[in-house]
Amino acid sequence: MLALPIATAQLGFINALIFLVVCWAMMTAAALLILEVNLWHSINSNLISMAKTTLGKFGQTIAWLSYLLLLYALLAAYMAGGGDFLKHLLITFHLNLSIKISAVIFTGLLSLIVYKGLGSVDYVNRGLMISKLLSFILLVICIFPFISIRYLFSLENSYQLSVILSSATVIMTSFGFAVIIPSLRSYFNNDLFMLRRTILIGSLIPLFCYILWELTIIGAIPRHGNSGLLSMYHSGHSTSNLISALNHLLDNRLVNFLAKIFTSICFATSFLGVALSLFDFFSDGLQIEKKGLKKLVLYAFTFFPPLFIANHYPDAFIMALSYAGILCAILLVLLPAMMTWSGRYIKKCALGYQVSGGKPLLLSLMIMALFIIILSLIFH
Repeated sequence: MLALPIATAQLGFINALIFLVVCWAMMTAAALLILEVNLWHSINSNLISMAKTTLGKFGQTIAWLSYLLLLYALLAAYMAGGGDFLKHLLITFHLNLSIKISAVIFTGLLSLIVYKGLGSVDYVNRGLMISKLLSFILLVICIFPFISIRYLFSLENSYQLSVILSSATVIMTSFGFAVIIPSLRSYFNNDLFMLRRTILIGSLIPLFCYILWELTIIGAIPRHGNSGLLSMYHSGHSTSNLISALNHLLDNRLVNFLAKIFTSICFATSFLGVALSLFDFFSDGLQIEKKGLKKLVLYAFTFFPPLFIANHYPDAFIMALSYAGILCAILLVLLPAMMTWSGRYIKKCALGYQVSGGKPLLLSLMIMALFIIILSLIFH
């Protein structure tokens, strides 16, 4: 959410809005396909097991690599952004820590919640989401009077395909919630009605918030200039630069405090969801029980590699999100469509719930995913 207005600034608000709706529809349809395929398997089965039974060892290998790289890229992005934000937050309390130490503190505090399990993540996330929503609403209300129609509807004379693809991949990543569906199925104990409602409502709420956030930030902060959104995109400290721009724009201590609260919660909620998914992924993929010393092994696999990446690549926040978009297209669009096609029409193992749309939907998702993947790799 924090990266969206920075990554889509060159598109302008109207084009960003179109991209948001199209990516939401694509990612939500693919998420429902993941649910369908997951329901063919036993509870606690993750994407690795699903890919193996429907696509064989080749599919399993692709799932392993794309899942691991995607969630590591996301966690590295949140650790880098969270460390950058925490460093600048602590400066206000006269604590001047390095970004590396800040990232370690940020990761250490939140990783303990994930280590305790899904129940802890759920209750902490509920409190965080309520606080996030309240601070978001207040922040938007405070920024709204500063929105300029000129900023909002100004258009570039031309758009490079690389810019469009970069924006699209970050938007796709912002709807990458489907990685947590296997964990949700376990949590809701196979309640199909609740699972479908969770996916649909749980994707529409962020869509609405993303649109409102794009409207607010692109409308209030200019694209060009030293403090503009495009300058933030190319800097190694996009998150802290965004907060600084809002502080300069509003010059209000209460609003500045709300911006900091909102930013910190954005990182925390994103981190918790992705880390929980990766933790469960390793447990399923490596067949390691979440008990005793084995749980510590899962903890090390989950958090140490992305922390290393975040601490050695300080501009990882935007960069990792752009790479994550390519992996999102593979793991959360292409593979679900292929798994569903194989299960329904080749292996004939489809049971119960089935997403409507048939072959046209599956073909459309596969074509769009391949288009994004190939062109993104060419222009990256």
